[in-house]
Amino acid sequence: MAEKQYQVLARKWRPQLFDEVVGQEHVTTTLQHAIEQNRLAHAYLFVGPRGIGKTSIARIFAKALNCAHGPTTTPCGKCDSCKEIAESRSLDVLEIDGASNRGIDEVRELRDTVRYAPAKGKFKIYIIDEVHMLTKEAFNALLKTLEEPPPHVKFFFATTEPQKVLPTILSRCQRFDLRRIPAKLIIDHLKKIAAKEKVNIDDMALAAVARGAEGGLRDAESTLDQLISFCGDKITEPDVLSVFGLVAHDQMALLTNALVDGDTNTALGVLKQLDEMGKDLQRLLADLLDHFRNLLVVTLGGAAGAALDVPEAERELLQTQAQRIDTDAVLRMIDELVSAEGRLRYALSKRVFFEIALIKAIKARELVGLEGVLQKLNELKAQLATGAVTTTLATGREPSPPPCGQNSAPAVAPPSSLEEAWAYAVEHLGKVTPLAKTYLVGTRPLRLDGNILVIGFAPEFADRREFVNTGRNLELLQNKLKEKLRQEVAVKFEVAELDHPASPASPSPTAQPPARTAPPPRVPGALGLEEFRNDPLIKKALEIFKGQIVEVRK
Repeated sequence: MAEKQYQVLARKWRPQLFDEVVGQEHVTTTLQHAIEQNRLAHAYLFVGPRGIGKTSIARIFAKALNCAHGPTTTPCGKCDSCKEIAESRSLDVLEIDGASNRGIDEVRELRDTVRYAPAKGKFKIYIIDEVHMLTKEAFNALLKTLEEPPPHVKFFFATTEPQKVLPTILSRCQRFDLRRIPAKLIIDHLKKIAAKEKVNIDDMALAAVARGAEGGLRDAESTLDQLISFCGDKITEPDVLSVFGLVAHDQMALLTNALVDGDTNTALGVLKQLDEMGKDLQRLLADLLDHFRNLLVVTLGGAAGAALDVPEAERELLQTQAQRIDTDAVLRMIDELVSAEGRLRYALSKRVFFEIALIKAIKARELVGLEGVLQKLNELKAQLATGAVTTTLATGREPSPPPCGQNSAPAVAPPSSLEEAWAYAVEHLGKVTPLAKTYLVGTRPLRLDGNILVIGFAPEFADRREFVNTGRNLELLQNKLKEKLRQEVAVKFEVAELDHPASPASPSPTAQPPARTAPPPRVPGALGLEEFRNDPLIKKALEIFKGQIVEVRK
């Protein structure tokens, strides 16, 4: 008796029904409705990256149309037609490799055979994989047949590069774009396969396999197949990492934390360790980019961050990192990593090039963009207009927090305590989101209504409220206020006339603005270099940015 031949997991667990297709419900549901309503087109185009189900859906569709009980949304899988299609030996369903049969002669032969009626089923179906590989002449030879085929003929095309398919072909097809499969669905599917194959694989190993598959289910199944051959019936995360050169979650967390916190020594040390372990640096850089892309989404907040498709451990890491870095800094770091990714493959020493890229990313985190410069200038302008100059500008040092003994406050905090608490909260917000802090310059606590702290904006700065009145900013402010006031408070912003508006960094409510002499009126075009040097706003800007006036232009 002949020994049964081994079948790889990707073929063994290939879906046989629409409901078994993973992650492509928008396509399978539409096709099922088309069958139920008898609204069948003559040509379909399935588009998407490798290993996500294009050809599998085409085969299931063919079975649904030619099943002995069909057309039906649930082919039986037991009739001769279903079995022949599943085994790729049906005379009525012809699978053609577009890469191998790309010439005009092959298409002419196909065009000549479409006139013949199907041997058994209701339809004669042509499945052409990688259809974009056909030559222009072959496409043109197919056009007339594709536009007006015999009623018994259906064309199912699959391609990874739809931009290479002639527009005249695209316009004659119903197009379906398949998605990359989310990591969670891949993990769930692999768990089912492992259980039926009696293989014990831990969750971190499954997450690593899903990460390496990059949305391709077939790649994930092939990886699992290889791991079973290598490890037997028990697979752990280190097994996956050693076989495929991936980086462990803990090591990636250590590296990304170092980048987020600006810790150059730790970042370079982790890179050195990973390089000595033989990890693929090109893949590591791609994983870093993917992580910072996810971090960007989390810092922006909203529904996109909540719906992010990442494992729970990764989600927790992203949320903690988002508390220590602002969106602009993440964007600047991504720019540096993207710039490095395209050139890393050509570098003579990949590690040295990677080290430079990490250092540049950390430096970019600390830079202030043009928008930040303008915001700082607006801050100075507001302070000079109200007469409130912060301690930072006056002394060049950040204000010290009040002694620990001053933290406690009664249920109804006195004005001085509110001022101190508000200054403390704004200073800490500035460490996470410097831009948000600039919008709060000139604000001051008005009153404490129960557990609601009302913060006043002067009328001339009323438009700044919408920039700071976001969930993330409010959460950070309220947490710091709770530390100082020893009670839960909610922040509410109001526009009000402020008798003596105070800067958050100068909290004393009794301090009056210093007497100032109004600057002489400016005549356009009449200011010289000395007048600009003596302008209070420009003097403070030069002091902060360590600049000098080079030229004055009208």
